[in-house]
Amino acid sequence: MATFHFELVSPEKLLYSGEVEAVVVPGIEGLFTVMKDHAPVMTVLKAGVIEIDEAANKKTKLFVRGGFADVAGSLTILAESAKPLEELNAAQLAQEIQNAEEDLADATSETAKKQASEKIDQLKELQAALAA
Repeated sequence: MATFHFELVSPEKLLYSGEVEAVVVPGIEGLFTVMKDHAPVMTVLKAGVIEIDEAANKKTKLFVRGGFADVAGSLTILAESAKPLEELNAAQLAQEIQNAEEDLADATSETAKKQASEKIDQLKELQAALAA
């Protein structure tokens, strides 16, 4: 299968750079798969799992929390934050969800309520990705 260059960058570091066969991306309008010679597109990302298909049936999964994807001959993802799924801890994630729910209950302004609600949604998306 033909390959193309892919890079995933978060504010902390370059998480992935290399030749890949396909990448499943959680776009704001739904999941889409990028392969060699994909039409140019730029889109906003939602919280979700990026699945990288490397050669020889090797797959890498990373969780991203928002950002942008740019397809223009290669694929570049600029993520707000990203982590390999194997680095995530289910118990720690459950505690983060509980803390975010408490923040939502304590929120007094609409902005604080919206931010807490969005954080809960992102954490639950991550929790579902870990369970899959």
